[in-house]
Amino acid sequence: MRLIPLTSRFEAEYSGSADSLGRITFRHTPFKHSIARVQSRTMPEFSMRSVGTVRSPFTETSQIPKGPGAEHGAEGVLELLPELEPGLLDIEGFSHLYVIWVFHESKGYELSGKPPTDDRPHGVFATRSPRRPNPIGLTVVELLRRDGANLYVRGVDMLDGTPILDIKPYLSSVPRETLRRGWLAEAEARRVAETHH
Repeated sequence: MRLIPLTSRFEAEYSGSADSLGRITFRHTPFKHSIARVQSRTMPEFSMRSVGTVRSPFTETSQIPKGPGAEHGAEGVLELLPELEPGLLDIEGFSHLYVIWVFHESKGYELSGKPPTDDRPHGVFATRSPRRPNPIGLTVVELLRRDGANLYVRGVDMLDGTPILDIKPYLSSVPRETLRRGWLAEAEARRVAETHH
């Protein structure tokens, strides 16, 4: 993988696809930038094997709830590869799971942008934008039941056919009162103030 330090905004284009073993390789090639002086350094490439696929009611990104007050109550199935079923031993004991997945239809990335919840720009690492240097998504879902290598869950916000990279039990030791929500809390406060004027 190649990382490019920048002094201004640019985009990069990904190339990569799953091979016969379901491994996903991430590469990106930077576009030529006429303003910023770009210095590159070589970083190791890496590949990951998809462990399964998301079955979701969403076939287009426009169908996925976004923005203020969006509720993610859609149900779906995490279909793991049959040979990985032993790795699900004891997962039923957890109410919620982290799902790590790939934005497989996302092209390129932007280092800043305006999310649907605000009209001000924010850095990509301060948002959940799909246009990321590494197109990886993270979702917390509620585990409803397990059937063999299939996990029936609630709270999917991925497209149908999304490759799954990993699943982990959701555990959080951070007290709610110590959590900060950054610009999102500020945007919500502005929205409330505007509705009262």
